[in-house]
Amino acid sequence: MEDLLTHRPCEAPLPAIWSRNFRRYFTARSAGLLSWAMLPVAVSAGLLSGGYGVDTAGYAMAFLVGPFAGLVLFGGVLSDRFTARRMMIAADLANLVAHVLLALLFLHGIDHLWQLYALLVVAGTANAMFQPGAASTIPLVSRDVQGANGVLRTSEALTGLGGPALAGVLVGFGDTAWVMVISAVAYGTSAACLFTLRLGPVPAPPRGGGLWHDLAVGWREFRSRSWLWGVIVIWMVFAVLSWGPQLSVAAGVIVPDHGATAFGLLNGALGAGTVAGGLLAIRWKPARPLAAGAVAMLAYPLYPLGIVLGWPLWLLAATQIAVGTGTGIWSVMWATSVQTQVPGEVLNRVHAYEVAGSVGMYPLGSALAGPATHAFGTDHVLLLGAAVALLTATALLATHPIRTLPRTP
Repeated sequence: MEDLLTHRPCEAPLPAIWSRNFRRYFTARSAGLLSWAMLPVAVSAGLLSGGYGVDTAGYAMAFLVGPFAGLVLFGGVLSDRFTARRMMIAADLANLVAHVLLALLFLHGIDHLWQLYALLVVAGTANAMFQPGAASTIPLVSRDVQGANGVLRTSEALTGLGGPALAGVLVGFGDTAWVMVISAVAYGTSAACLFTLRLGPVPAPPRGGGLWHDLAVGWREFRSRSWLWGVIVIWMVFAVLSWGPQLSVAAGVIVPDHGATAFGLLNGALGAGTVAGGLLAIRWKPARPLAAGAVAMLAYPLYPLGIVLGWPLWLLAATQIAVGTGTGIWSVMWATSVQTQVPGEVLNRVHAYEVAGSVGMYPLGSALAGPATHAFGTDHVLLLGAAVALLTATALLATHPIRTLPRTP
């Protein structure tokens, strides 16, 4: 990063967000986010359209997210040891190979589910190696961290808008394999852009520290911040009982009644709302960012409640827009708080603990979606998810260290 920070009196100041490095990083991240947005919808809708049940779709999501949650801690340590950029490039190349094989699998038909599950494990593992560096790179490529997070969240929302819709349409026409081909190309693009980043020399990790020592240091830094682990504890309950089951359970209702295309478009509406939330969060900088984000999360229960009440598709789409706006604001406030409150030398590892905790329970919730609907019924599972989402926002606002955490310039 030395070339970006060298003082040149005759040159205009570097932009707060859109530096050359950030433009390349933005392109790389957007390509990867497009692939990640398409994959869950393509796999879930493809399996359901192919005659498999909600159980199989839930297990598939668990095999995708489980390795991510379980291995992201090691991704944080490895990013510190081998540099975040190298780990992200390697992860993109692994994802490229996995998606080419997924395309071949869906093209010729799934003879054995273990083949699908194994490739999803590879994709989840690759993303575990990618994610810690994705967060720690943002302060290196932009002077306005919250603005950069808002831009990236908007990009994530736009890919969340187009990706699920495109995946749903292609699956509706029986072309799930093409979703995987598009994803493979996107991961190749991401790797190429990351290769061109110029971040300057990266400090080597302290000598004498092994893998477990580095993990222990990250854990001490993580647990020393009550606002940080407080959010994660609350989010773990939310992931098991609300966020985790929702995609598979919603697919089990929407796809049989309205088709895979409608399900993809509803998830696209979620992306449209997240665009609004991300754009708002670029400039709105509240003094208490986590409190503001928690208020925005109060919209989350609308979508599962609407499914239970049998609302028409247009109204469900409207609830998804509201949910997306709320989650978009929360995501930017949360990411910026972590990146500005935690020192850079331990940020990869602390972020890895944060990600492991925030998504660690998602695979359990996803895997329990099918058994829970069989035991209690779809409506009861969705209503429980709506209630837990409401309690999640309430708990975030009721916890003093979270509610009062100030914004760091």
